[in-house]
Amino acid sequence: MSDVVAMLTQAGWHLGSILARGGLVMVPLLASSVMALAVILDRCLLWRRFRKDESGETILALVVAGHLAEATKMARASQHPVARVLLAGLEHHYPVPGMAMEASSQAELQRLKRYLPLLDTIITLAPLLGLLGTITGMISSFGIVSEAGLGQPHAITGGVAEALIATATGLSVAILTLVSYNYFRVKTEAMTDLIEERATRLEIILKACKVQEEQ
Repeated sequence: MSDVVAMLTQAGWHLGSILARGGLVMVPLLASSVMALAVILDRCLLWRRFRKDESGETILALVVAGHLAEATKMARASQHPVARVLLAGLEHHYPVPGMAMEASSQAELQRLKRYLPLLDTIITLAPLLGLLGTITGMISSFGIVSEAGLGQPHAITGGVAEALIATATGLSVAILTLVSYNYFRVKTEAMTDLIEERATRLEIILKACKVQEEQ
């Protein structure tokens, strides 16, 4: 146990040393990484909850069987975007279920896309912050060279290390955020297609039921 604590402590010191040597630009980079991680965890939990709560096919089957009340009850109890859109169609099936489901789908898509613009901003911002750290590190190195010449190699390499650490950190944050952002974007597009498909099917079923009632 003591060995594990010692390893974690040593890793913490190494991390703190790296952050300190990266310069002031490491502060916004660290903040960006924390925000990105928080958004990624939030979206992962959201999509995991959706995966366990997909009841759209069952709701449509109940509507086909004529059990509108049961279908509405099931849709109302679900937090899945498809179920919530179908609920809007069932609650407004006379006279305009299509318009009701379209309005509901817009609200659901906004919920799915929440915080994604923040990830997009971090993807763009992190490499720029890394580049800024590179520039400030090189300026520091050249400043030392202009004042003391080449007689202080350790001081010069300190500025170069600052430049490289900031660049590597900025690129790492951007790359990891980009992968997550694209994953959530693809999931959102797939959910959009599913919502449209299930909403269209419900509208067709409701129209067929209306025709049968009129006959």
